[in-house]
Amino acid sequence: MISKKKEKQQFSAKKKQAKSFSVLRGFKDVLPEEHLSYDYLRDTAKNLLEGYGYGYIETPIVEYTSLYKRTTGEHTDVVSKEMFSFEDKGGDGVSLRPEFTPGIARAYTERGMINRPQPVKLFSMGPVFRYDRPQAGRYRQFNQLDIEIIGDKSACSDAEIIYISYLLCKKVGIDPLIQVNSLGSLESREEYTKILKEYYKTKKKLLCEDCKLRLGKNTLRLLDCKEQSCKEIALDAPQLVDHLDEDSKHHFVKVLEHLDEAQVPYELNPYIVRGLDYYNKTAFEIISSNDSSPDEAPEEGVSLDAKPSQQIAIGGGGRYDGLFELMGGRPTPAVGMAFGVERVIEASKKLKEKSQKKEKIDVFLAQLGEGVTKHALPLYEKLRDCGIKVRANFSKDGLKGQLELADKLGVVYAVILGQKELLDETIIIRDMENGIQEVVSMSKVAEEIKKRLKR
Repeated sequence: MISKKKEKQQFSAKKKQAKSFSVLRGFKDVLPEEHLSYDYLRDTAKNLLEGYGYGYIETPIVEYTSLYKRTTGEHTDVVSKEMFSFEDKGGDGVSLRPEFTPGIARAYTERGMINRPQPVKLFSMGPVFRYDRPQAGRYRQFNQLDIEIIGDKSACSDAEIIYISYLLCKKVGIDPLIQVNSLGSLESREEYTKILKEYYKTKKKLLCEDCKLRLGKNTLRLLDCKEQSCKEIALDAPQLVDHLDEDSKHHFVKVLEHLDEAQVPYELNPYIVRGLDYYNKTAFEIISSNDSSPDEAPEEGVSLDAKPSQQIAIGGGGRYDGLFELMGGRPTPAVGMAFGVERVIEASKKLKEKSQKKEKIDVFLAQLGEGVTKHALPLYEKLRDCGIKVRANFSKDGLKGQLELADKLGVVYAVILGQKELLDETIIIRDMENGIQEVVSMSKVAEEIKKRLKR
């Protein structure tokens, strides 16, 4: 026999050994009520994009690492520092997707979408992964809404992507500012990069450590460094717009003319270069003024780069005419953009309110007595199928507890089914506000409820 003292000691030892699990740093749980804002954004985007002829595409979360190295760029921050990459059991190098465009471009080529009427318009929404320093609205697993037009080289497609991005912002309650630039052709950009490199070589000692590395590997990124000392150096740097080839200049002017005609507010920003290798010609970012503090304290170790009243980028994109050739495909012009979903939600009061509003429930179905539950289940489905928002707790059979739950849910009516009602093929409708009850025919319960709800 083990003494009570010994038993208590063993229990305490086991309790100490038990590990308490917590979410990984840079990741987060999204609770049911928080998902309301995600759902609203997705539904709003779906309605808008399908209205403009975009089709939904879903690509795998895992792709070969070589896909991103070849397209996004081996020396970009995304590939060199931020990807979740590993070797699978077959020995292949694979990565969790850090962005949508390379996977969609692969699907376009592999699935023969070049044989469809061009351009092909696609959109997607889902998780992406970057082992980056956690920031406000940017975790290591976050979500993007991605929009692409593949197979058209005209300036009109660039303007369409920007215009639709602007419309979506307005629909979710954000007043955006579009900042635009032109990166020129790959050839003119290469020439400009040489000029920029010469300028920065004389300032190398003043650069941050990241920019010292970028000087040799990803020179254009020097222009959009967020360190104050690097920002000041960039102010006197040669500007890309002064070194554009004629075709890129003409294309850029056409894009701006379309935006002017559509009354999209924008400003020229020569420091918009985007961090990915495949961009050419038009590049843009969508800015929102974040005029409120985050609703809750940040996770430990999460940096809130976006301070109150500071402008934050909630999305961006541009043209990428050379991407398909990098993948071994035929030359295919394309343009696209991506929103950071969490940043859009953070910037939109309208979307935040969706998370704070409780879903309105119309009816609570209460059942009484042994054997009634099996009849309550099909009745529940009948009510739901008629468009009535209904809730129930099928494990409870006491009326008091069920009505208390109905009251907490704020329902308008309770529908009560007991043994007697089951035999009589009737049901009780109870007004939760005044307690008045009425017996109605089981076959007419949905009709009666809808009449009371005035639907």
